[in-house]
Amino acid sequence: MARIAEISSTGGPEVIEWVTRDLPEPGEGEVRIRSTAVGLNFIDIYHRRGSYKIALPSGLGSESVGVVEALGPEVSGLDVGDRVGTFGPELGAYATHRNLKADRLVKLPGDVDDETAAALLLKGATTEFLVERCARVEAGQTVLVHAAAGGVGHLLVGWLKAIGATVIGTVGSATKAERAMAAGADHVIRHREEDVVARVREITGGAGVPVIFDGVGKATWQQSLDSAARRGLIVSFGSASGPVDGVALATLASKGSLFVTRPTLFDYAVTRAERQASLDRVFAMLAEGAIKPDIGQTFALDDVAEAHRRLEAGETEGATVLLP
Repeated sequence: MARIAEISSTGGPEVIEWVTRDLPEPGEGEVRIRSTAVGLNFIDIYHRRGSYKIALPSGLGSESVGVVEALGPEVSGLDVGDRVGTFGPELGAYATHRNLKADRLVKLPGDVDDETAAALLLKGATTEFLVERCARVEAGQTVLVHAAAGGVGHLLVGWLKAIGATVIGTVGSATKAERAMAAGADHVIRHREEDVVARVREITGGAGVPVIFDGVGKATWQQSLDSAARRGLIVSFGSASGPVDGVALATLASKGSLFVTRPTLFDYAVTRAERQASLDRVFAMLAEGAIKPDIGQTFALDDVAEAHRRLEAGETEGATVLLP
C-alpha cells in the first residue's frame, strides 16, 4: 500500500491531496522502491502552480532516495535491498512507495546518508552539468552566481571555488550573505542594498564577468545582461521570479556579443550511464569537502503543503528534505 501526493488542478499548496492505493507488481525493466527521503525543489512549485505544464492528475516531486523492495523482469545491475536514488524527470517522488524504470535510478555510496543524498541528487546533478558540461568554467575565471545561498546556488559556489574560479554571489539578506561566504564566495552582493551591476564592474575592474549562472529569471535578467563581459555567457537555468521573455538578439550584440543558453538537466542526463557518472562526480566533490548538502530544514512528507508554502515565500534556507 502506497501513500501518494497528487494534484488534479493547478494552484496553491492547498491543491495537493493524499491518496492511498495498491501498487501493481513492477513491470518489465521496473523496480519498486520504498522512499526514505525526498528532496523538495522549486521546480515542484512550477509544476503545482502550472508554470510548467503537466498532464493532470499528476504526482509531484522528482527527487528521492529509497530502498529497492522488488524487481520486475529484465532488470539488471540492481538487487533487492540496494540503496538507490532518482532525480526524474518522472514525477511522483512525494510517495511512500513507487514503481520506476530501473534506468532512472543510480546506486548510492554507503558513506552518504539518505538525507544528504536526497538534498544533493537533483541539485548536485544540476550543478555538475552547469559548471562542467554546459558553461565549462575554467580555473581563473570570475563567475557571477545569482541566489548564491539557495539550494543550487550554494553548491555552485563551492564547486566553482574547488575548480579555481573566483565567485561573486548575490543574496537577499545578511543571513544569506553569511551562508554564501561559508560556501566559499569571494564577494557577496546584497541586492536589496547594493547596485549589483555597479559592484560587479567594480570587482572586475570594469570588465564584467565571463560566466553568469542565473536561476532567478525575470528579476535578474537585466542585471545579468549588464554584468556580462564581452563575449560572456549567461546560463539562465531557472525562473524563480518568473520566466525571461522578450529576449531580443540585438541586445546580445549591443551588450558585447553575448552568449545565452537556457539548458535543462535532462538533455545532459539522458542515459543511465550519464546519470551515474554525473552523481559519481557529485559524490566525489562531496567527499573532497568542495560542496555540502546545507540542509536548512526538514519536514514530514505529510506536511509537504506547508513545505511548499515556506519555499515559495522565501522562508527556507539551503535545501529542504521531506521525511516519510
